[in-house]
Amino acid sequence: MTKKTGILLTILIVPVLLYLGLHEFGNNHFQLPRYIPEIDSTTGEIKMEKRINPRWNESDMDTVFFRIPAFELTDQKGNPFSSKVLDNQIYVASFFFTRCTTICPKITTQVSRLQDTFSKEDDIKLLSISVDPHFDTPEKLADYANRFDAKSGKWYFLTGDKKTIYPLALKGFHVPLADASEYDQAIKNPDETFIHSERLILIDKEKHIRGFYNGTDKKDVDRLMMEIKVLKRIYDSEK
Repeated sequence: MTKKTGILLTILIVPVLLYLGLHEFGNNHFQLPRYIPEIDSTTGEIKMEKRINPRWNESDMDTVFFRIPAFELTDQKGNPFSSKVLDNQIYVASFFFTRCTTICPKITTQVSRLQDTFSKEDDIKLLSISVDPHFDTPEKLADYANRFDAKSGKWYFLTGDKKTIYPLALKGFHVPLADASEYDQAIKNPDETFIHSERLILIDKEKHIRGFYNGTDKKDVDRLMMEIKVLKRIYDSEK
């Protein structure tokens, strides 16, 4: 290859490489992991599916990730709440109960920060689900929601059937939850009765779990705020 030919090839190739670099690493460099891959019950292996329109640097196959199942509860206004409300929405879920005097006020205070930060983002919702549904009636949830200036249609405080809520926490949102009184009838203190996670769970528009965060830790909630913004940028870049 002559020197002249080499110069010509360089002139042609460099713009292409620059375009690919700017396209892939300039506009689409935001990433956020998905959690809980689905396992094939017959083989014990992680499920895979064919990727739709893979990028040049992606494989044809992609991991299948767990999706939050549909559910129905009751909100703080006493209205039926269907998870269909969350279709095509980013949301953060947490578990609490109104009689809690330990971690719940801290968690709810941090969720209130999320509401303030994303108050103008219509596609971001907040869920606070009671683990003490027998006591936490819609009226009690409404009083609790008012303490934190929860905005209607933005921040939902939910109650319902314990047989729905507990499996939803354990098998849906993948956070620990237990009612200790089921194992020890001598336990009467609510703070000792309901053993639940302090985690905030970030769910994307496809109902995939995108992160777990300590709802009592301001710095970890700051990280959640940043990762919500990253998720928004990912969706914006795909339009």
